[in-house]
Amino acid sequence: MLPCAFLNTCWRRCNLRRIGMKRILIVCAALLLCGVAAARERGVHRVASCNIRVALPQDEEGGNGWSARKYVCERVMKRCKADIYCLQEVTVGQYEDMCRMFPGYFVFGYPGPETDALPDREYHGIAKNLVMFSKRRYEMTGAGVYWLSDTPLVGGSSSWGTARPRHVNWVRLRDRRSGREFRVLSLHLDHISHEARLAQVRAVEEETSQYPAGVPQVLAGDFNSRPSNPVAGVLAGAGWVDAFVEANGEDAEQMSFHRFEGDAYKPKKGTPGRIDYIFLKGTGIRVVSSALVKDCVGGKYPSDHYFLTADIVIE
Repeated sequence: MLPCAFLNTCWRRCNLRRIGMKRILIVCAALLLCGVAAARERGVHRVASCNIRVALPQDEEGGNGWSARKYVCERVMKRCKADIYCLQEVTVGQYEDMCRMFPGYFVFGYPGPETDALPDREYHGIAKNLVMFSKRRYEMTGAGVYWLSDTPLVGGSSSWGTARPRHVNWVRLRDRRSGREFRVLSLHLDHISHEARLAQVRAVEEETSQYPAGVPQVLAGDFNSRPSNPVAGVLAGAGWVDAFVEANGEDAEQMSFHRFEGDAYKPKKGTPGRIDYIFLKGTGIRVVSSALVKDCVGGKYPSDHYFLTADIVIE
């Protein structure tokens, strides 16, 4: 008969081998999951739509001027960790700040004849809709601007009773990782006239419909209208998908404009609603998640709008 001590030693060694094997299997499984997660993360493009609020002297008097907000805006935008930012309401000083604060991004869409003609650096009713993208991840293969008017190639032109000249800046990007190309458009529709907004979004739909389904497109910006409005319906009827609704459900409508008051804001008429969007169109493009960014720093918001993000996959 074998001694008990010898049997105990053998049992312990076998048990340790089993435990060691289990640990190896667990580590291998974890590494495999991490690899899958990393691969999934590499395939995701994070887009952020940010109406940063035009720099106005009256906002300075009220404590919400750009001089007080720009560092808050920088921190909140960098927390988003977006690959692509679509900005609205950008004036020259804000454009220069973005170039300085985001050196790893190409900032497209500010210079033009309409801004060259301005007599000074003040806001004269024309603010730009920029597209910023990671220079490390993307190569720009095309870009352009058109004005939402009867004369779309005339800088600063306006039509249809719009209160401000409105435009679209767009870029065509190639993902350096996958080689996939897609378009990104940033826009801001009129804030006064419903008829102008309808005409403007129809012009956008007409321009974007020129592209085949094999060229995915991302359209982001401030539409100054809620999801139930006919303005959004124009895009839905043309096959565009509202990323926020697609990711969160039909009943997920939330407020995106808040007058620097956050969730405490209550409109004088009606109920709050979302007016900022990221729309998707094309073959192989889909949303993974989408959210409103309600961050503030020291009680101060970066804008009178919440920013909006969407994680998208282009297959």
